[in-house]
Amino acid sequence: MSSHRQSKKRRYITWGVAGAAVVAGAGIAAQTSMAATTWPAQKTFTGRAFDTCAAPSATVMKAWNTGFYGAAAVYIGGKNRGCAQPNLTASWVKSVSATGWKLIPLYVGAQPSCGSGGSVKISASTAASVGKSEADDAVSKAAALGMKAGSPIYLDMEAYDTTNTSCNNAVLTYVRAFDKELRAKTYRAGFYGFTSSSAKAIANATDKTDLPGNLWYALWDKTNTTTTDWPFGSTQYTGHSRAHQYMVNSKETRGGYTVTVDRDAWDAPVAITG
Repeated sequence: MSSHRQSKKRRYITWGVAGAAVVAGAGIAAQTSMAATTWPAQKTFTGRAFDTCAAPSATVMKAWNTGFYGAAAVYIGGKNRGCAQPNLTASWVKSVSATGWKLIPLYVGAQPSCGSGGSVKISASTAASVGKSEADDAVSKAAALGMKAGSPIYLDMEAYDTTNTSCNNAVLTYVRAFDKELRAKTYRAGFYGFTSSSAKAIANATDKTDLPGNLWYALWDKTNTTTTDWPFGSTQYTGHSRAHQYMVNSKETRGGYTVTVDRDAWDAPVAITG
């Protein structure tokens, strides 16, 4: 992701080591806590998206609304979010949504103790309680921005050593607690991670209970797809539940404004606004 939890320089050091439609039932695989709740139909976008550290101004977003990108990820909160968000307000969300942008809420919570990302770490003893409290915070942040119940919140998990069993178990405990609490508050669970570590840990977990139903995988192969390079089981995360970050640190000029972004192929839920 774009400099979210730390400086851009720190970000790349860290990583070095390691058409819209509304559908009713897609993207709920593994979401075992959803069954008893009547959920709003999820809003799904299929097309090209971008993410960048700080949400651009409404003026820039209007200029960038050229048709190349249709959605933008925004970092709504988390103790490891790296950038201030002076533009990211409820009025900004309303304004850019009105011009056609689909928004992807991303939350940068506690990070693995066996990874180099983030300053606030997950500990085995508090993983469940911290996961629950950070989900409450994520929902509060999303709601304050006008991202309504039924929206997804994507939990950012940076690269870590998945062979460290105690660390990996703590991460899964944290993620399950986070996702369970999201669903209790009628928000859908998404997850951003690396195909070599954090995303792999989710996709390959034997016990799928309370794991995210939407997977955003980082694989920087410069290929705009969510299918041909999908690295996990072919039956996993089908039905508009995948996104792929395929290029990072791309300096682009559109409508006279230059922004450095990461590119994403998107076929997954986006925020319900308006």
